[in-house]
Amino acid sequence: MSKNFFEIRNGYFVASEKNKVNNVNLAIEKQGDVVSLLGPSGVGKTTILRTIAGLQKINSGEIFLKNKIISSENFHLEPEKRNIALSFQDNSLFPNYKVIDNINFGKKRSKGNRFEIKANDIIKLLHIEPILEKYPHQISAGEAQRVSLARSIMSNPDLLLLDEPFSNIDQNLKDEIQYSVKNLLKKMSLTTILVTHDSFEAFSLADKCGIILNQELKQFDVPYSVHHEPNSIEVAKFLNRGVFVDVEVIETDCAVHSLKHSVLGEIRGKLVNNFPAGSKVKLLLQPEDLIHDDQSKLKLEVIDKKFRGTNFIYTLKTSSDEKIPVFVHSHHIHQHEKSEKFGIKTPIFIDHLVCF
Repeated sequence: MSKNFFEIRNGYFVASEKNKVNNVNLAIEKQGDVVSLLGPSGVGKTTILRTIAGLQKINSGEIFLKNKIISSENFHLEPEKRNIALSFQDNSLFPNYKVIDNINFGKKRSKGNRFEIKANDIIKLLHIEPILEKYPHQISAGEAQRVSLARSIMSNPDLLLLDEPFSNIDQNLKDEIQYSVKNLLKKMSLTTILVTHDSFEAFSLADKCGIILNQELKQFDVPYSVHHEPNSIEVAKFLNRGVFVDVEVIETDCAVHSLKHSVLGEIRGKLVNNFPAGSKVKLLLQPEDLIHDDQSKLKLEVIDKKFRGTNFIYTLKTSSDEKIPVFVHSHHIHQHEKSEKFGIKTPIFIDHLVCF
């Protein structure tokens, strides 16, 4: 048995030779926690959800829910007995039911053993009011996703599984709905596993995040640690949050560690991984790690500039041809163009020195 609310032990999930995930160990300690599974398309995330829901059998390993085993090599609890709701990315609505009837079907499946939510509340929260009398073929993909999500939440399951639930929703509505859904899940204490390929979505919605790459669960931790302390170059590159530069470890005996880069000079902070002095390592530099300073003597050439609304991401080139991204607020008074010189504040201090 398991002391956790939900747990996968040594899970082996297979849909095809390429679509499989090996030796998954993952635990949700308490009811109401939200977990995200993040990875590229086709990596096996949906296969894991389908297996948890009971739509396919686990190849090896065990799955526990509420201290009871629901899947193993020798036991497979029928999907209808698991009290698990799965909301697919694609339209999974009953085509001969109107939208309101699809939503009320979820209510009929509810065992009513916890927080009760009214249909009108979830309809307003997901902005479904104008389409209640329409049939699934008469609504957009984004609207169908919201209806499917409403139906799943209305069923008040022990475990809610969401497969890319916001992928077809317009961006101007997505942020509002994500915020509302997150608050609702917490209010209902509804344990949820969310599958996505969007790191911002995974980090903003989940209490813990699992990174799935190359048929393995590479890291499972709180979003802050996954973002700031990726446990491998592979995870850091997938998150695409920076670049790796060659540095030498100078000092590790003090509370603040010291590295040296051939162009940037001394870089101080706290090493996430321990390396002895003299080690040649690769340091992860993220856009927010370096600070722009027009008065600095350390200046690098701008080779690219991307506008991201609230900020610019400048790409700078060092004399050794390394390309380094730097974050600058969009209201900064002095904007730089390609080929111009760009100052970096020294000495450089980075809280988390992530090296491999």
